[in-house]
Amino acid sequence: MDKELEAMDTNHTWDIVPLPKDKKAISCKWIYKVKYNVDGTLAKRKARLIARGFTQEAGIDFLDTFSPVATITTVRVLLSLATIKQWNFIQLDVQNAFLNGYTDEEVYMKIPQGYKTPQNANGNLVCRLNRSLYGLKQASRQWFKHFSTSLKCHGFIQCTSDYYLFRYGEENNIVFLLVYVDDIILAGPNTDCLTSCQNILQNLFKLNVVGDLKFFLGLEIAKSKQGINLCQRKYIIQLLQDIGFLNAKSAVIPMDPNLHLTSIDGDLLPDPSAYRRLLGRLMYICISRPDIYFAVNKLSQFMNQPQTPHLLAVHQILCYLKANPGQGLLFSSQSSFTLNAYVDADWGSCLDSRKSTTGFCIFMGDSLLTWKSKKQPTVSRSSTEVEYRAIASITSELLWLKQLLRFFDHQPQKVLLLCDNVSAIHLSSNPVSHQRSKHIGIDVHFVREHVESGFLRLIHVKSHQQVADLFTKALPHQKFAPLISKLALQNIFAPT
Repeated sequence: MDKELEAMDTNHTWDIVPLPKDKKAISCKWIYKVKYNVDGTLAKRKARLIARGFTQEAGIDFLDTFSPVATITTVRVLLSLATIKQWNFIQLDVQNAFLNGYTDEEVYMKIPQGYKTPQNANGNLVCRLNRSLYGLKQASRQWFKHFSTSLKCHGFIQCTSDYYLFRYGEENNIVFLLVYVDDIILAGPNTDCLTSCQNILQNLFKLNVVGDLKFFLGLEIAKSKQGINLCQRKYIIQLLQDIGFLNAKSAVIPMDPNLHLTSIDGDLLPDPSAYRRLLGRLMYICISRPDIYFAVNKLSQFMNQPQTPHLLAVHQILCYLKANPGQGLLFSSQSSFTLNAYVDADWGSCLDSRKSTTGFCIFMGDSLLTWKSKKQPTVSRSSTEVEYRAIASITSELLWLKQLLRFFDHQPQKVLLLCDNVSAIHLSSNPVSHQRSKHIGIDVHFVREHVESGFLRLIHVKSHQQVADLFTKALPHQKFAPLISKLALQNIFAPT
């Protein structure tokens, strides 16, 4: 707490002033946290003073909010490219990051507990904030505004596809910087350039140099000759321990294919908040576990009124995770730069709304970059229509990925898109209009334009080889296991 208050004074975070009659002061509180290393040893005890931002009034105490977080897909792309090109990493952490940002609004806060006010001070004294204290609605926005401006003034180039990715230098002296709130990754082929870039940042901000990249955002990153493995074993084991499933019987699939969930079957749970918290933790695990993504996405559709069958289905996911908690993504060092994608759709799979499910996954060589399972916003009239809407969805993702890779000086020439619907492929390649497809004209023209330009090449794949099936429906073990083996998953903690 003393170190935190000392940082407040050093950064001139506030001025002690009497509270104006027409203003209200927001309250504040102390948050305490014990942080651990990957191996479970104590890293540090941390005290953080935060403002109670939920008491702020929009338009008075703040105008805009913003969260500077890089997309997880960008993190995977960086790890994949770094593995193939054998780049080095440096991980940094900005101390009291939000205190670097200035507040544009007039915000008053009550004096925190433990802070010594000036002597001979009279009146109702409060803190007038000069800096964007943690907890303020505008704090993360002001921090990133200052951070990005400072970097660009020192020669960094900001990516327009993901604004939290920066580039410094070029060719063999290039360095890529990725920021997630106050956590920073530096990656590049030249260790001297990484050190030089680190020195620039240390002159601008007060940093903790973590060292080599091993633990980032709760993700365990292990390097080997095969490549980089990304998993969340520690977090999964902690989840199983918290829920009491460490001794539960393991399951071979995350969801029963014979289970048909609706919003009206079963008894309502007495405490729906526990169900929601559990699904939230499982969503976080999906960062490195595409094999549970469909099941988690399906069950998250019942968060409003969860019932007993939904909770039992969540328990099966936990039993599945218990069987292989150390499994995670492998970014192979032998992978190529070729983009391949699988896309599929399950027509009318939602029993409540009869809407369909889109599923796709995108690979760079053997490394899985991104995947999605999502219920379509409208009801479709045919399987061709749902497949085509799925193709349009993955085309948008591929175009964004193409722009992102261009920032890494890599330009994919053509993407192989594998689909198991012949009608949708025919519709993408031929300027024809049928009675059943004429109402989806915008998606038709959008996809066909990129097929004609040569960026997309649609190829038919047999249904039993369609990897995207994993993201559209629950599969039995005899179908689930062969497809999972194609997702570049590896368990580095499995016994040999």
